Amino acid sequence: MLAMAPLAAARAHTLSADATGVPDIGWTFEPWVVVLLVVTLGLYLAGYLRLRARSRRARGFRLRQFGAFVLGWAMTVLALVSPLDALGAALFSAHMVQHEVLMLLAAPLLVLGRPLAVWMWALPSSWRPAIGHGLHAPGVRGSWRWMTSPSVAWAFHALALWAWHAPPLFEAALTRPGIHTLQHASFFVSALFFWWTVLPGRRGHTGDGHAMLSVFTTMLHTGALGALLTLAPGLWYPIYVTPTTALGFDPLQDQQLGGLIMWVPGGLAYFLAGLAIALRYVLDRRTPALAAGHAVPLARSARGSR
Repeated sequence: MLAMAPLAAARAHTLSADATGVPDIGWTFEPWVVVLLVVTLGLYLAGYLRLRARSRRARGFRLRQFGAFVLGWAMTVLALVSPLDALGAALFSAHMVQHEVLMLLAAPLLVLGRPLAVWMWALPSSWRPAIGHGLHAPGVRGSWRWMTSPSVAWAFHALALWAWHAPPLFEAALTRPGIHTLQHASFFVSALFFWWTVLPGRRGHTGDGHAMLSVFTTMLHTGALGALLTLAPGLWYPIYVTPTTALGFDPLQDQQLGGLIMWVPGGLAYFLAGLAIALRYVLDRRTPALAAGHAVPLARSARGSR
């Protein structure tokens, strides 16, 4: 009985090919997910406390980073552990909410938390030089720069979204836990790389113009996918018919609701992100101009006082 518990947990959010009812809707404590969540939070907390004790400077900035990471971590728990995960096996709309929480809430908040540097500080000091040397090796550094280049990150995210919503792949993910894990990993990892290239302070060599282009084009193509799901005359994923009907919902209306969630709230999130980047761009350009404008009267005043 106890030996079967992990297997039951792993399949709590998938459907059998001949499902005759709804799955159990409860918390899905998959061991590997729980371990990763606990380890990542523990390492971040340890690194944050070490950084805070090391210097009083920028404590407010680090606290904001800490808040962003913890909130992103909580959104990840909501998507992967809470009853929303199991409900996604019965309702397509719930599955869509789960994906949007991972990609539009958890991923950008985790990126804003800057976890890589903080995790490094959680490690023993004797380990850091070797790990840092390994991370700066040409192969690792080159692969990282390639994956975080704007065009590659954009294409990776777009490919994950469109490919996994193809009916054969989406239904395969619903019936096979391993494929379902790969689907969620693709959505989550591609979203992390995408937001890494567009969020202020994380773009590296990426400019504001390219960041705005990435966000608005992503808004357009995800909106198009959401519109196709919303306006489709028939079901894309027939496997949902039995569990959705068992919960008292119309399968086609559930699909339309899921598409609408991607189309409107999802599109709004990208739109707001694009506006925030544009505002940052305008403010960054105004600051030097204002400084120069103030410098002219001061210089004239200095010359007049001689």
